Amino acid sequence: MKKNIKTLAYVFIIVNLIASLVLMVLLYPTLKENNITTIPMFIILPVQVVFAINAMVSLDMSYRNVFAGIILIITGNILGGIFYILSLPERKEFNDVESSSHAEFQRKHMGIKAGNVTSSTIIYIFLIVMTVVWLFPFFAILCESLRMESTGQVGYIFPHQWGFGNYIKLWTETDFPKWYGNTMLMALIVAVLQTVIVLAMSYTLSRLRFKGRKGLMNFMLVLGMFPGFLTMIVLYTVLKDMGLTGPNAVPGLILVYVASSGMGYYVSKGFFDTLPRSLDEAARVDGATRFQVFYKVILPLSKPIIIYTILVAFMAPWGDFIFAKYIARTSTAGWNVAVGLKSWIDSKTLHDTNYTMFCAGGVCVALPVTLLFMFLQKYYVEGVTGGAVKG
Repeated sequence: MKKNIKTLAYVFIIVNLIASLVLMVLLYPTLKENNITTIPMFIILPVQVVFAINAMVSLDMSYRNVFAGIILIITGNILGGIFYILSLPERKEFNDVESSSHAEFQRKHMGIKAGNVTSSTIIYIFLIVMTVVWLFPFFAILCESLRMESTGQVGYIFPHQWGFGNYIKLWTETDFPKWYGNTMLMALIVAVLQTVIVLAMSYTLSRLRFKGRKGLMNFMLVLGMFPGFLTMIVLYTVLKDMGLTGPNAVPGLILVYVASSGMGYYVSKGFFDTLPRSLDEAARVDGATRFQVFYKVILPLSKPIIIYTILVAFMAPWGDFIFAKYIARTSTAGWNVAVGLKSWIDSKTLHDTNYTMFCAGGVCVALPVTLLFMFLQKYYVEGVTGGAVKG
């Protein structure tokens, strides 16, 4: 009986696969005529073919996959027939009026419009697919963090038992609140100090002309091309002599993050270069000092670049792992969230015990940054594009 079902399934899949290919051949002429009704089918039918092949391959493994593939194939064929029927009147109309010059003029312009619709449809579908692919790992981590039936990694995504037990345990039974506080403290302090330094440096290099200005800019540009890892040993030695490693790693890391802030002037300087110098000159004529011009005239016009600088400065300590681990070493009091979470999955035993709680920690870490970018993405884009106009 099972063998007969399998044979019928093979026959059904092959017949419907042939039907999908035939529909593609029948619909191809209407696609050449820029018939918009056929565009969705040239997206659906290739997907059908893939599902049909997948159903045939997985027939011996899972009947659920086969039935899912069969349902999709049937649905696609029904939609294909509907779209083919809908396309027939438009094809007939095209053939009736194609002989006249006016109809030729209309056809060309309609073809341009349909071509734009076709390209826009393809672009949007590509972007939707890329968005799904990009968001899928985050969705999987969220589901894992809500899984209650086991604490290790499993082979499925949707939990059998849902709950917030991992989050409760994360905030009440571990050192995660301490690591989260360390990271938040570093990110906030660095965001404020680095923004002030970067904006001051950028405005100075944009507006003032002094001896050695070009040489200083070129020097910082070349110096920024070397990776920061080259200085890790030297920085660790200096911080260790100052007592800013191990449990005191937080102030040491803040010092390092802020120390070289002025070298990141490129985007901000480009933005300030786009603001008219006449604003500075008018304010100076009215008796304003350089600082007053910067604080009362330029900064109110520079909201996009300020928010961009704050976001970039906030992200540096929030996602740092290598340097934070190197400075804090084995002292958990000086860890940030990246180092702390990594310690939970360092071994197979820890991985099986802490994986779901690790995912819950990852969601908590991603939440502030996600909210920041969601609410401030408009200004972030304006800051990047505004600073890219002039260099």
